[in-house]
Amino acid sequence: MNNTVLLSTAYLGPIQYFQKLAAYPNTIIEHHEHFVKQTYRSRCDIYSPNGILTLSIPLEKRNKRQATNEVKISYEYDWQKLHWRSLESCYRRSPFFEYFEDDLRPFYEERKETFLIDFNEAIQQGILSLLKLKTEYSFSTEFHKTYEGADDFRTLISPKESTLSDPAFVSKPYNQVFEPRHGFIPNLSVVDVLFNEGSRAMDSISA
Repeated sequence: MNNTVLLSTAYLGPIQYFQKLAAYPNTIIEHHEHFVKQTYRSRCDIYSPNGILTLSIPLEKRNKRQATNEVKISYEYDWQKLHWRSLESCYRRSPFFEYFEDDLRPFYEERKETFLIDFNEAIQQGILSLLKLKTEYSFSTEFHKTYEGADDFRTLISPKESTLSDPAFVSKPYNQVFEPRHGFIPNLSVVDVLFNEGSRAMDSISA
């Protein structure tokens, strides 16, 4: 394990993502790669009454090889209202939703960021504050296929990849609202553990 980890940008990233933020002294978040669709860069997975529910941020039409820092959010429909309603319906019964909802609601009612990376960064800073997780990270200034001295998880932390490809990832069980229906679902969005565990969330995130 190196001292630096390389991550993609993420929308309400999964527990695996935040475990890396907690584990490494230094983090570089990639802004200059060619944007990869259908990944945690613009989507997250939460626990609904029917199992996993994916929330995706709609994006403006883009070039196939557009850099991540150039990707713009589309507001053709009110996706923020839809996402917030989904979070409410899925987690209203969780122990800590009411405790955190006033901190997170403004991201869905007041923020109108143009670029995806700016929205992701704003809400991620909010989540880190709620977790009381102090971590140092910077942003890439240009794209490099490989980084010497850094552990690269830009493609490994993905809904397309099994967490088995990351032997260091530890999935710690915690109580989930709909666990009696569908069992424990690991590595959901960080909001799942936050709403269910509150101040104990870092116990489930830390490796």
